[in-house]
Amino acid sequence: MGLDLHKLDHLIAVAEEHSITRAAARLHLSQQALSTSIRVLEREVGVPLLERTATGVVLLPAGTALVEDARVLRGTARAALQRARRIGRGEKEVLRLGHTPAVTGEEIIALLRQVGTVHPRLATDVNQRYPGELTEALLAGDLDIGLCRAMTPPHGLTRTTLGEHPLSIAVAADHPLADRTSVALSDLADQRFIVWGQPGRSGYTDLLITHCRAAGFEPRTERTALQGTPPATAVIGTDRVAFVTTAPGPAAGGAARILALTPPLYAPLHALYSPTTTSPTRDAFLTAAAL
Repeated sequence: MGLDLHKLDHLIAVAEEHSITRAAARLHLSQQALSTSIRVLEREVGVPLLERTATGVVLLPAGTALVEDARVLRGTARAALQRARRIGRGEKEVLRLGHTPAVTGEEIIALLRQVGTVHPRLATDVNQRYPGELTEALLAGDLDIGLCRAMTPPHGLTRTTLGEHPLSIAVAADHPLADRTSVALSDLADQRFIVWGQPGRSGYTDLLITHCRAAGFEPRTERTALQGTPPATAVIGTDRVAFVTTAPGPAAGGAARILALTPPLYAPLHALYSPTTTSPTRDAFLTAAAL
């Protein structure tokens, strides 16, 4: 039995909108046409996928499982179509790279230079994405690789470690610790840490908290409002501290100072990608980046 990708798209829309009405409007279909499509899909699968309630629709366990796989299938099909068109037109493959704010622009440039020594003709298109946007774009086939730190790959993506970067501590230039060149993590037990993700929902934030616990204290954290900006800038104008991977010394035009951690601690650099898509350029990049 073959699955109709259009019907799977209909199911995904209903699951995301929690409503036949809103999903139909999003898909530019009548409610009757969408309802019929879902009923046909349920007959093809052989089990109920949705439960219709007075307030909307709820996915049943079979529906949840099918939506998870349908997102992967949709992205794989889209990537396959794009690849066939590119090859048929004789177009050069451009590696589409996304990275979270936790991976700095300087680190991306250094990584591209490293890969460029092995593959000097590699063309890339690089842009920054928030973690949720990064995984959505990877699953949709809009990105080939997502660079991040300690993100748990969602269903349909896999993760490989490219390396590690030493962690440092950022403080504002007028912070009491700013005249130091290094600091022990245990010395920061009374400080408040700026983080970028919610504890329990961000793998990178959880990793940083684990480092603090290993140093003997439970850190007080607050999520920065400056999402998407260079990590070292988050402490400017505050008395907070932040983990960064920026090299020790002045930063942000002298408005921040970066202190080395002793003993050293490290943050992994991870690459997320879809193992179901074919991309020789992606595979070559991952191999060269991990050297």
